[in-house]
Amino acid sequence: MYALRLEAWSEAGLTILHRQNTPGMTEHVGGPETEQAVIARHQRYLGLDGGEMLIVRLGDVAIGSVGYWEREWGGEDVYETGYGILPEFGGHGYAAEGLRLAAHRAAARGTRRHLHAFPHVDHAASNAVCRKAGFELVGEVSFEYPKGTWLQSHDWRLDLSALGVRPHDGQAH
Repeated sequence: MYALRLEAWSEAGLTILHRQNTPGMTEHVGGPETEQAVIARHQRYLGLDGGEMLIVRLGDVAIGSVGYWEREWGGEDVYETGYGILPEFGGHGYAAEGLRLAAHRAAARGTRRHLHAFPHVDHAASNAVCRKAGFELVGEVSFEYPKGTWLQSHDWRLDLSALGVRPHDGQAH
């Protein structure tokens, strides 16, 4: 059995973005993007400041992505997270495990107390990932994604201070 691991975003991430840019994987976030939008997203991920995008690997195989970035939410400086596991690897808990690994990395930065996820209310699988990763359902919110499009989403929150990670060491204790 292979261990799941996270790897820093690199040029290899562009392949993941193309494989995720399908009607099935994007139906709850506005549908597939244009080629130019995919390339622009990849460039943003390469230069992400105040967080990180990561490639999720099972052994040597790239199976998806997960990331977190800084934002303000409800008057608090928080991290927001996003994740996507390719369909052929779904149903094995990889998304929840990848999200837990990313949460530990965010906690190690020591700059934000909470990590939030905002899956569409009708996206059962994505909401289940949050629940399995230990997030608490805060409630239903109107959330803008992509820019200019308002969706009904669930606000899931994880208290990073409860993970037992000391800032900047990246290790659970």
